Amino acid sequence: MASVPVIPDSYNHVLAELECLDPLLSALRLDSSRLKCTCIDVSKRWLALGSSGGGLNLIQKDGWKQRLFLTHKEGAISQVACCLHDEDYVAVATSQGLVVVWELNQERRGKPERIYVSSEHKGRKVTALCWDTAALRVFVGDHVGKVSAIKINTSKQGKAAATFVMFPVQIITTVDSRVVQLDYLDGRLLISSLTRTYLCDTEREKFWKIGNKERDGEFGACFFPVGKNSGNQQPLIYCARPGSRMWEVNFDGEVQSTHQFKQLLSSPPLPVVTLRQDPDYTGSSCSPQSLSFSKLLYLTEHCVVTWTERGIYIFLPQSLQVLLWSEVKDIQDIAVHKSELFCLHTNGKVVHLSLLLVDRCIERLMRRGFWTLAARVSCLFQNSIVSCRARKNLPLDKLEHLKSQLDASTQQDLIAQLEELIAKLEPLDSACSSRRSSISSHESFSVLDSGIYRVISRRGSQSDEDSCSLHSQTFSEDERLKEFPAHHEDEQLELENVSHASVVVEADRNETFLPFSIPLSFRSPSPLVSLQAVKESVSSFVRKTTEKIGTLHISPESRGKHEAKDDEQLPELTLNPVASPQEEKESEPQNCQLLEEDHLRDLKAATAEAIAKLQDPLVLLEPQSMRRVLQEWLVHLEEKFSQEHSALSLKKNKTVCAENQRAVVEENLQVAPADRDPVDKEQSGILEDCIAKENTESCASKSMCENGTDVTGPLGCGFQVSPPCTIEPDVLKDLMELTTLCFELRVFSAGSAEAEESSEGSLPPAASGTLACRFMQSYFFLLDLKRVKQCIITTCATSPNVWETYIAGLKEITCQSPVALAMESEDMLKILKLLHDLGPWDDSPLLLAHAQRLYEKFGETALRTLIKFHPSILPSDIKQLCRNDPAHFLAYLDSLVKSKPEDKRPFLLRSLLQPESVRLDWLCLAVSHDAPQRANTVDEEGNPRPRSHLFTWGYSQLILLLIKLPADFVMKEKMADICKSHGFWPGYLFLCLELDRRIEAFANIVYLDDLSLLNGEDGSIPETIEEWKFVLHLAQNHSTASHQHSPQNGNAVSNGGPSCPDCITVENVALLLAKAIGPNRALPLLQECGLTLELSERFTGVCEILRIAEKRQRALIQSMLERCDRFLWSQQA
Repeated sequence: MASVPVIPDSYNHVLAELECLDPLLSALRLDSSRLKCTCIDVSKRWLALGSSGGGLNLIQKDGWKQRLFLTHKEGAISQVACCLHDEDYVAVATSQGLVVVWELNQERRGKPERIYVSSEHKGRKVTALCWDTAALRVFVGDHVGKVSAIKINTSKQGKAAATFVMFPVQIITTVDSRVVQLDYLDGRLLISSLTRTYLCDTEREKFWKIGNKERDGEFGACFFPVGKNSGNQQPLIYCARPGSRMWEVNFDGEVQSTHQFKQLLSSPPLPVVTLRQDPDYTGSSCSPQSLSFSKLLYLTEHCVVTWTERGIYIFLPQSLQVLLWSEVKDIQDIAVHKSELFCLHTNGKVVHLSLLLVDRCIERLMRRGFWTLAARVSCLFQNSIVSCRARKNLPLDKLEHLKSQLDASTQQDLIAQLEELIAKLEPLDSACSSRRSSISSHESFSVLDSGIYRVISRRGSQSDEDSCSLHSQTFSEDERLKEFPAHHEDEQLELENVSHASVVVEADRNETFLPFSIPLSFRSPSPLVSLQAVKESVSSFVRKTTEKIGTLHISPESRGKHEAKDDEQLPELTLNPVASPQEEKESEPQNCQLLEEDHLRDLKAATAEAIAKLQDPLVLLEPQSMRRVLQEWLVHLEEKFSQEHSALSLKKNKTVCAENQRAVVEENLQVAPADRDPVDKEQSGILEDCIAKENTESCASKSMCENGTDVTGPLGCGFQVSPPCTIEPDVLKDLMELTTLCFELRVFSAGSAEAEESSEGSLPPAASGTLACRFMQSYFFLLDLKRVKQCIITTCATSPNVWETYIAGLKEITCQSPVALAMESEDMLKILKLLHDLGPWDDSPLLLAHAQRLYEKFGETALRTLIKFHPSILPSDIKQLCRNDPAHFLAYLDSLVKSKPEDKRPFLLRSLLQPESVRLDWLCLAVSHDAPQRANTVDEEGNPRPRSHLFTWGYSQLILLLIKLPADFVMKEKMADICKSHGFWPGYLFLCLELDRRIEAFANIVYLDDLSLLNGEDGSIPETIEEWKFVLHLAQNHSTASHQHSPQNGNAVSNGGPSCPDCITVENVALLLAKAIGPNRALPLLQECGLTLELSERFTGVCEILRIAEKRQRALIQSMLERCDRFLWSQQA
């Protein structure tokens, strides 16, 4: 095994991403190219996210449940600041330079309201916002150096405040350059600009420049509050300087010392603990880093955090130490609260990090069930874990428990590294044996940081080897959690779940156990508890003795499984040194397997024969011949696996081996590690479900309607989601291929008239759908779920019960998955996060079952969030899920298309149009939902109403994308008919021009009465003299009365001349003609049409101006040509 770099013991902190906020951003629609997060702030209660669309999202951190959405029409949100001492207030700066202060009214349960809008910085870029730590006052800094203060007057302050606050906005100062950062503490305002840092006493209006040397660039500064035990010591100030330096400044603005971190930053970066990738540590030192710290933030106690484009840096400035630095790229801003860091990246993504001690991090990972990641972190930080403090929180038995959760077949290297770590802990235990000898074997203890042993009486406890078990070491878990701030209720619930799940109790015992989370007192326990502890100790002794004896009779492979099993449960075993129970259990499934192989011999032969026949080209190219071959093979399949026959033919065999096989499956489920990948988790749920339902399935097979081909019978029978017996992988693959082919060719039954009618397609759709449903119920475990899904979508559209049966089967498979279990109690964001963590899903159909559950519980809102799972879930799947409410499908499709950049939307939509015929279906849905009434767009004769093309259509962008995609002539004609029948005139005009139906397009433009439609940008301007004559005659026939009495839309006015320059009149068309071909050619054409009498003096004046402009332009061109000619002749000479 190759040696893995180990992090030195001087590093005992780590940044960990224990929560993924991607589902939250997706639900808020802040993950698209059009709308993204622009700024961030955090408080004890709120996470504030400003968006480029002018919206402010306030998310409650406690469970990410409640949120407020505040809109701003003044532009995108550039800065946001939450009031820390009164979280009912938040300040926002917009891109226009306005500062808006909101009162959320959460205590009174009212609506949020704007209580002040400051225009002091209007037209400038606000670069910093900061709240007063005691009063309701906001400090604002902009890019020219202006700093102001907004004094807030609210209803909470009473009427007296109205007379006191006469001037709510006060100009504090104007510094020499852009304000980089503002900070406030105890009446002092800290202003950091591009050149230097200023300290302002806002009460006495005094200013100080900090230091004498200027700087050039973005450098931050922050206050450094002293601890509670520091007496009367004043706070400090830290100012960033070039070259990875910091000034330490007292509260009066005097520089005390300069700290240099350049050499200290030559250490390698620590990995960020995240589920996105495995932690990696190179161990090789890098060159000293000369950095510019654009902002400094106070983090928890004694720490200052900053960042660059390369990573995050956390310092202990008082002791001149680098706590850690980690590579995190492209950070735009960071908001901190206690030990939490919320990082906003330049692409709008938000990452939630926590600064944790290594042992705390590993504990939380174990509580959440992330065993592999916890083991990797333990191996990387093994030097820190060996230390006394870490060993108090991560004792030996916890690491042993962690090792037992790993997969011995795929994680051998990781288990070996963990064993090395455990071996390093044992010498320290032996060195302390002399101290432990003075402590009674009936007592447990914990080592405090000071080295004092804390002893707790536990009479009747287990042996010394078990004194560090999960029971004894986690008794003070609640006390330890108080040492580190915890912010979420779910972590406490996880702690309780892990605590109680760690104790495995047999169901038939009526015994009283001590609660896992209650600390034991120093006084003697009750007699009942003492007796129980003695019994546990005896059971532990018997178990350990059995282990040592059993190792003499079992193989090394079985020994590994046996040890893993002992960590999961504590059964009372009897001493049996003659034979190993494991060998007996291994022999029983072999006998059962022999029976099953003999039972499937005929089916294997029939399967091989059918596959050989299907490979014949004469059969393969003739569907009817393929159906006959499949019907012959289906007879053998029904004899072995059909629910009608299985109860009779397999009864004897299942009686012989059912009990043994169930025991083996149960044992495998208990031994299996808890940390599985998504597929393993789903399969474990299947096995557990099969054990519980084996008897009910056999009963259901007996009660199945005996007429297997009765297409009108009920469909209440259960699903066969797992093989009823052991099948070899190669045989199972061939069976799945033939069974799926039967479904695709609609061969649902063998040897009956209904079977022939079904295969020939002569059965009614309802009857054929019923047969398909029964076929799926009987052979669900033999179907290729991906191919079956595609077949249902393309061929069973008229039988919705087939899709419902398919989804019911998927739900049956996933009924024991973590997502299904969390569906009842959790909210949508947590379920989406769980789905995201179980990924990647690729194109697994099991995801559809979870999507169906989400849609049934949360409706359309859940569909919009499923765009994150594309292409695992396709629009065709969503259309099936919400076939009873097409409007929900349209909302999903529109959100999916808009989630992509505009230049990539046509490519995405074209890839989704499979088959091409769905384009017409989607177009019909889009023009019939969230659309104006047809009577408002189409008149009685089927012509467009004036200005009806200006109506708003909810899915106009989607409609235009659908009709502008490349298509054949027939498809375009059908789309044109759909647009015309529903009155979507922009799309109809586009398609008419595409189909070269220009005369029809011009006629509809005249009916729409909008001259801008003849602007020539899209090719709609007449190109020939005949087209101009046609448009002029249409405009002449379009009487003035039609403009005065027809329903008006948009900004339509009556027909006429100068009063309606955008209406289609003879004069306006004539002016357009004169501009296109020139006034000298336009007048003869107008005279030919007999329209000169309808022209006003305005037309004559415009023509004269056009003539003058044309002459000047002609003269200018002539002059330029002459100059070019002279230049060319001069060059030849």
